[in-house]
Formats: sequence, structure tokens, C-alpha cells
Amino acid sequence: MTGVARPWDSPFASHAGVRRIVASAVAAPSVHNTQPWRFRRLDDTTMELYADLDRLLAVTDPLGRGLGISCGAALFNLRLAVRMTGHDPVVLPLPDPGGQPELLATVRATPGGPPTTDERLLHDMIPHRRTNRFPFERHPLPRDVLLDLVNAAHDEDATLLLVKGGTARRVLDMVALADDTLTADAAYRAELARWTRPAGGPDGVPAHAFGPRPRSGELPMRGFGGGQVADFEPEPQLVALFTRGDGPHDWLRAGQALQRVLLTATAHGVAASMFSQPLDLRPPQHRGDRPGPFGHVQMLIRLGYGPPVPRVPRRPVYEVLDRTGARRA
Repeated sequence: MTGVARPWDSPFASHAGVRRIVASAVAAPSVHNTQPWRFRRLDDTTMELYADLDRLLAVTDPLGRGLGISCGAALFNLRLAVRMTGHDPVVLPLPDPGGQPELLATVRATPGGPPTTDERLLHDMIPHRRTNRFPFERHPLPRDVLLDLVNAAHDEDATLLLVKGGTARRVLDMVALADDTLTADAAYRAELARWTRPAGGPDGVPAHAFGPRPRSGELPMRGFGGGQVADFEPEPQLVALFTRGDGPHDWLRAGQALQRVLLTATAHGVAASMFSQPLDLRPPQHRGDRPGPFGHVQMLIRLGYGPPVPRVPRRPVYEVLDRTGARRA
């Protein structure tokens, strides 16, 4: 039947199909562009997503929250790529945390209907999504655009809230304080330097993505070493992404929600950059025991209309794809 996948058309049945899907997955954003993921084709219908623990930011992200969110974003892209083949991705998160804690998800492709118009649009946005650390225009996002972003998070069982007025200023002050605290830590500065790529490379943050430093200093952009200064929008538009819990399952969920929100924003021509400094400092002993009315904040996102920015590099598919066919120990 036209438009309905057949079992022998499984997206993981050919090397070309596997490469195509993994190439979509690795276009996801990741903390400091660490790209902390690996993929393994289990069989013609099944793909596994692993955390690459060698790329864990030991100072900034000791528990792996940022790593989990990054891998969740890649998982969402993988799901979209599977849908483009007319299959439904059935995801089993953290299937073996005891024996293989780095195994984050198993994705099984089952025959399904053709992708929807919205799915095709989001998939088409994957190569166009960027993290934009440059100044944004001052006019606000239309209400219908914000509603689409809220619905995108809701579709992934997360909550997106607009942060405005005095609350936004207090949040930015909290980000600035956290950024100052991190920057004062020599170990943090060394870790950041390891993932800063003035001369370019297959990972890390390249010079063209640093963005300028805010002239007034009121917007606490993370300092990657850029020398230029610029005037940023005086009242940045902020949204906060929440999940009900705050553990590995929730971080994967947050990453999928984040990526759906970012791709939806891209489809509307909206630029985005992220703040995570206060979350990086959140004391481990407080994780999971002090949720607010909407759960736990997993990401702060700055939205607006900004200049076009070039893509940042990605490692080639062969570096992140385990083709040995042997299950990891």
C-alpha cells in the first residue's frame, strides 16, 4: 500500500539507511558541542543510543544531566529520521541501567503510516537549527509562536513557561552570579578551554560561534573567549523548560522536549541560545527533593530574532557509529 512501510524496508536494514538516520541524530545540540553520544545497530529493526562517558564534563556536569539532555536531543532527531521512513520509533529508555548504565535508549522501528506534515517540517529543520549567541532584535515573539513552542514541549511530556518582568531579571541575575562562580574556578576554566576551538575542529565550540560579549554586561552570556563586544537586547525573552522529575529518565525527556522546541522555533524563524549555569551549580543533594509547582527546571532558553549564524562542526558518522555488531560489556 502506498505510503505504508513494509517490514523489509526497515530503516536500519542497510548501511546507507543507518548512516542517514545517525547523521540526523548527531545534528542535535550538545553542551559545549561535546557530542557525547554513540550509536549501535543491533539488528535490522533496532538501534541503541549510548552515552560517550569520555565526553562527560566532569567539572560542569558531574552527574551527567547535561549529557543526558544532549543525548535526549539526539534521540528526538533519531525518532524524526525513523518517521521519515514510514516507521514508528518505539523507544525504551534506560533499558539496562544496572548492567550497562551508558546504554540510554533502545529504539525499535515498527511499520507505521507516512510522516505527518508537521513531522516532515521538523525533520527539514534539523540542518538549519543553530545556537545563536549574538544580539537579537527587540520586538517580542508573537503569541501564536509562543503557543506553538509551549505545545511542542507538552508533546514531549515537559512544560515550557515564559519568564517575564521582574522574574526574568532575577533569573538573569542568578545566571550571572552562577557564571561568576564557575568562572572563578580554575578547573572549570580549564574544562571550558578544552572544548573551545579557535582554530576549528570536529567538536567543541568554534570561534565563529562564540558570539560577542555584551557591552553592558547585563546579559550573562557564557564566555568562550570572544574579543568583540556588542549591544544586546535590553529585555531578553526567556522561557524555562521543566520536567516533573530530575533523574536520568527526566534528562532524556528534557532533551527530547528541548529539541522539539528548538526545531519548532527554527521553523518560525526564531533564534535561540541557552543558559544552564545555575543548573550546573545546583547541589547534588538537592536534586529530586525540591521541585517547584511545575517540577524541575532543566534549561533556560533565550529566544528572539537574530542574525544568521553558520553551523558548528560535527564528528563524522563513522566515529560515533559502532559497526562491530557486538553488544558492549
